[in-house]
Amino acid sequence: MHWTMGCPMRSEERQLNLFGTSVTWRWPNLFKESEAPGMQLYDRTLLTAVIGLISFGFVMVMSASMPEAQSLKGNPYHFVVRHLVYLVGCVIISAIVLRIEMQSWQKFSPLLLLSVGILLLAVLLVGTSVNGATRWLSVGPIRIQVAELAKLAFAIYMAGYLVRRHQEIRENSKGFYKPIAVFAVYAILILMQPDLGTVVVLFVGTVGLLFLAGARLLDFFALILAGAMAFVALVLLEPYRMRRVTSFMDPWQDPFGSGYQLTQSLMAYGRGDWFGQGLGNSIQKLEYLPEAHTDFIFAVIGEELGFVGIILVLSVLLFVALRAIKMGNLCIQIDKPFEGYLAYAIGIWFCFQTVVNVGASIGMLPTKGLTLPFISYGGSSLWVMTAAAMILIRIDHERRLSSIQAVQGKTS
Repeated sequence: MHWTMGCPMRSEERQLNLFGTSVTWRWPNLFKESEAPGMQLYDRTLLTAVIGLISFGFVMVMSASMPEAQSLKGNPYHFVVRHLVYLVGCVIISAIVLRIEMQSWQKFSPLLLLSVGILLLAVLLVGTSVNGATRWLSVGPIRIQVAELAKLAFAIYMAGYLVRRHQEIRENSKGFYKPIAVFAVYAILILMQPDLGTVVVLFVGTVGLLFLAGARLLDFFALILAGAMAFVALVLLEPYRMRRVTSFMDPWQDPFGSGYQLTQSLMAYGRGDWFGQGLGNSIQKLEYLPEAHTDFIFAVIGEELGFVGIILVLSVLLFVALRAIKMGNLCIQIDKPFEGYLAYAIGIWFCFQTVVNVGASIGMLPTKGLTLPFISYGGSSLWVMTAAAMILIRIDHERRLSSIQAVQGKTS
């Protein structure tokens, strides 16, 4: 039990001694100015960027989903109402994640990995199928896409593993290939749903972290080669994947068949020009462009807000990803390797998923079914992305507390 001025201190309070001044910090003050001059206890700019993206996503989902909602459900606000429920979930998730100390994530990372692995297995046994894919677990009225949870769980596991086995990864192949074996188990379970896009995201995140951890280049390049060969094999073995790969190369060859979705997306971008047709004025969302409010929402953004709107959205997403990478560097410098590697993993994840989503909608990459971070409609993706962003806020918060304590140690 801690005591301050003769009064018991609650568990959510911290006692700090800054420049000779006693400061009591409580959880609600996470979003207030610190008592120390010029010191903030969290990254306001990052939080503002994330909230801005989520808010913008709600506006675009409302704009893009109404025609399809009217056609499918007879209620133009069907997806809007559901998205509002998802936003309430985001607030609850944020409140919970911000209270979890990073050492708890590190301690329970193997258990979290195992739990999500069991859920992935459960999806194959009792999951809900949509459009021929079994990717969801139904819990009452809520459907959870477990593959989204797998992205965060595997990032946390990899960060913990790199801390525990850092020297082994640098010195021999055994330490390098252990997490690859774990990845292979996850990949098989996810491919059985099937969901190749999530597997690619996990692979890129794994490769990126191993490279940043200083893995030997021979092992690193062997892994990339094996991954590329496996990807080609998976594409060749499934006719629908092969059609996706060939159709994006020349969608106009079959504009009403395999190239339909991409040609409609490209027409949306073409109509957008520099400044767009105006919010709500998209024509392609009027059931010409399939999945306009999910996988191809960026095309609607391009049509309604134009090139300028696209650049602004991509700039904010790039800022969030780079902020995470920078946060990882700062944590590594002050000997917080778990926090550093986890920030790296989240930054790589956000950046790569954005590149794949945007690349698919403009015809640079095959369609992978990955959402645009914080913007696309979809509760599981939005909730997991929000949790990851709040982990970044928590990482930065603990880093700033460490800096305060370092100042305290020098001045005492």
